[in-house]
Amino acid sequence: MKQIDIADLDCIYLSYDEANREEHWVKIKNMVPWAQRVDGVKGSDAAHKAAAELSNTERFVLIDGDNLPNPVFFNQTLTFTTPEYQQAVFRWRARNHVNGLMYGNGGLSSWTKTFVRDMRTHEATDGRAETQVEFCFDPQYWAMHDCYSTTYPNGSASQAWRAGFREGVKMCLQRGRRPSIEEFKNQVLRNIDNLTIWHNVGADAEHGEWAMAGARQGTYMTMLTNWDHTLVQDFAALADLWETVKDSNPRILSNQLGPDLGTQLDLPMAILEAEQSAFFKHHYRGDWRNRGVMVREIDVIRQQEGW
Repeated sequence: MKQIDIADLDCIYLSYDEANREEHWVKIKNMVPWAQRVDGVKGSDAAHKAAAELSNTERFVLIDGDNLPNPVFFNQTLTFTTPEYQQAVFRWRARNHVNGLMYGNGGLSSWTKTFVRDMRTHEATDGRAETQVEFCFDPQYWAMHDCYSTTYPNGSASQAWRAGFREGVKMCLQRGRRPSIEEFKNQVLRNIDNLTIWHNVGADAEHGEWAMAGARQGTYMTMLTNWDHTLVQDFAALADLWETVKDSNPRILSNQLGPDLGTQLDLPMAILEAEQSAFFKHHYRGDWRNRGVMVREIDVIRQQEGW
């Protein structure tokens, strides 16, 4: 068994063009004085490789540009009971400031330089559907149970729209592949639940209407048009798409897309108003408890379902 204090690992802040990235960087440097930064590298694969290159430790912690950690995270100790643990990438949950969701999107992560060096994803994909838009389908990429940070994907209207759009696309996919409508309706319920929350919750947050509109548009274009869903990893392509909607009213855009999403995909379309949204977020997972920094999400699910 091997143990590593998280405070002994290099910490890399990975930002691109997030509107709140400089504010977050100041707060992170105060919280984690040894943190280093990679900024503005195009392409998710290239940006992660730049972060790995900057790290002086084989294993390192990564903080996304729209994320603010809970300082308690840096007091944790990683325990590796098998070689499998030593090689794995860990992605902890983050609480989404816009809609209250708690899952891996935007969360803190811990990678190894070896894993990052060898991976071929996003703009550097090896051509498999599993690597075109995500990291998470690698068997060594582990979703962890605990939540140690908050993600703020709403620093600007464009940032909120892009965050919603990207999740609106990715939550439709099956291991990176666009499903048929029938397959979509029968896929994992948890993904549909999260997608529905993206579509309907967030009116109380700044630019939250844009996050909802983006999520609806991403789902619509993926499932109900011939748009190439692999472009979701291309921020330049998304910037061009944003130019086509930026002068719209986000609520009107959401309402235009809602009927087709409801009738053709059987998705509930019921935007919560600001007061309702705040109420939902206050009570959603209000009894959440962390179980331990090394607890995997799959192990908790197995325990709950009696596997």
